[in-house]
Amino acid sequence: MSHVHTAHTEAPGHDELVPSRYALKVGDIDVLVISDGVMAIPSVTYATNATQSDLAAWLDDMFLPPEVCNWPLNVAVVRSGGQTILIDSGLGTEFPGFQRAGQLVTRMEAAGIDPASVTDVVLTHLHMDHIGGLLVEGLRGRLRQDLRVHLAAAEAEFWAAPDFSRTVMPAPVPDVLRTTASRFLDVYRSQLRPFETEYEVAPGVVMQRTGGHTAGHSIVRLESGGDRLTFAGDALFQPGFDKPDWHNGFDHDPELTTRVRIRLLTELASRGEQLVGAHLPFPSVCHVAVDGNAFRFVPVVWDY
Repeated sequence: MSHVHTAHTEAPGHDELVPSRYALKVGDIDVLVISDGVMAIPSVTYATNATQSDLAAWLDDMFLPPEVCNWPLNVAVVRSGGQTILIDSGLGTEFPGFQRAGQLVTRMEAAGIDPASVTDVVLTHLHMDHIGGLLVEGLRGRLRQDLRVHLAAAEAEFWAAPDFSRTVMPAPVPDVLRTTASRFLDVYRSQLRPFETEYEVAPGVVMQRTGGHTAGHSIVRLESGGDRLTFAGDALFQPGFDKPDWHNGFDHDPELTTRVRIRLLTELASRGEQLVGAHLPFPSVCHVAVDGNAFRFVPVVWDY
């Protein structure tokens, strides 16, 4: 898989001590992974079915803090067949508890991406950290009127009466998730393009519903010229490689999410396919290797 810099030459100057975007190609498909920032989340949310000692040991092994972790938040811009596709939209700026996220608009501008050029939005699911950016006027007001928003039909149906009975989220997150999803559906209802199980958004860009994390959670498969990459959304978090059976507190169906995660990681390892995750360390582009009964995160070498 080749890597290229796809930012426009007319992009405004934004000096960054830490890079917030990474460009690559999947065959003829251009991909730009963009960091929306990080969110401070209680570390226990990483593994609600693990013992306290097992979680503490894993956090220590990974050099992560024991109480609160910064969860990365990644989105992507994909160009294929004359279409410009935004995969998820980050958190937005309406949530004061997460002041280090919601950077999408600024970072799209830094990359020279005009929001009016986006023809399609693909949503892995309707949690607020994946749709909030589309509700920010700095982005929403600049999007084209004929924008198409793709998501699984089951996801829109789920948020009509969401079930949080099996989640373990810090307060007041469930209420905020519910109200944000409801608002999003009201704002974008006329632009929604729901699908059932699988839909090709653009040449080589296919959404597949997995369920689990939410009822309509979906992944995005890219394939062109023999190259493949999967944007996995929230099918896995950082512990998901070496602890694939751990439940995340944001999973609405933890057992199904575990099956989805193990099946996906097994497939990616067998095919040598690359992976991008919404909450894996930026830019999160990696390979997956089998490691006994678990897996290994193998980061790609950055191509400058």
